[in-house]
Amino acid sequence: MPIIVNLDVMLAKRKMRSKELAEIIGITTANLSILKSGKAKAVRFTTLEAICEALDCQPADILEYQKDQ
Repeated sequence: MPIIVNLDVMLAKRKMRSKELAEIIGITTANLSILKSGKAKAVRFTTLEAICEALDCQPADILEYQKDQ
């Protein structure tokens, strides 16, 4: 998949655990895990906004486009 999810990187930079982020943004840890693994088919803008607010980052810090080779 050409969209890479760098949520683990941002969590590490902010010294935050997935469980803590899930609680802050109001989703289950299972859904956050699906998003982190890149297996999510979509992400709501409201969820993306909440993640960016909680991690004090931009969407581009979390999502990256990488052309298929």
